[in-house]
Order: sequence, then structure tokens, then C-alpha cells
Amino acid sequence: QVQLVESGGGLVQPGGSLRLSCTASGTIFGWNMGWYRQAPGKQRELVASISGRGSTNYIGSVKGRFTISRDNVKGTVYLQMNSLNPDDTAVYFCNAAFRDEAYWGQGTQVTVSS
Repeated sequence: QVQLVESGGGLVQPGGSLRLSCTASGTIFGWNMGWYRQAPGKQRELVASISGRGSTNYIGSVKGRFTISRDNVKGTVYLQMNSLNPDDTAVYFCNAAFRDEAYWGQGTQVTVSS
């Protein structure tokens, strides 16, 4: 069983930045890690992912603005979010997957508003 704890969400003005962190209770070495988000009335979507080998993928709307990274020693994955806009408002969830196991964090709220 792996527990994931997200942090770093909050209220930010359009154009601002936030960095989300997701810390696992155990090692994440070799795990595929992802950040998802879910806005009110919308389906949860994958925003960014990083494989166990460090390969990254992003949805089109965040390319060039968001950066996912990982620190296997600290058991933490990060999502650096720049140039935020109101469409980025959502609850952001961390996901960890390895073979047939998958775990979710509890989510952290990101609100982009002036």
C-alpha cells in the first residue's frame, strides 16, 4: 500500500505560478507518476506524466507552461505550473502506477482567479 500526499495548491492570480508536490509513503523508484485534474462538472483528465525512466508527457493545453519532475530519493513528484489561467482551476490529484497497482492522493485545490 502506498499513500500519496499532495501539497502546494492554493489561490493564485492569472499569470501566476504554483508548484505542487506529491510525496509517497514509500519508494517511487520505477513507478509511473502522473498529475490529473478535475474541474467542477468535468471528467478527471491526465495533465502530465513521468515514467519510471523519466520520460514526460503533457496534454496540449499545458505544454510549455507546466513541468513535471521527480525525486526518487525523496519519493516526491512535482508539478511546476507557470502562466496559470482560470481554465487551470481544478482539484489536482497525484497518481502512482506500477504493473497492476495504482494509487491516488486526496487532491489539492488550485484556483486561478483575480
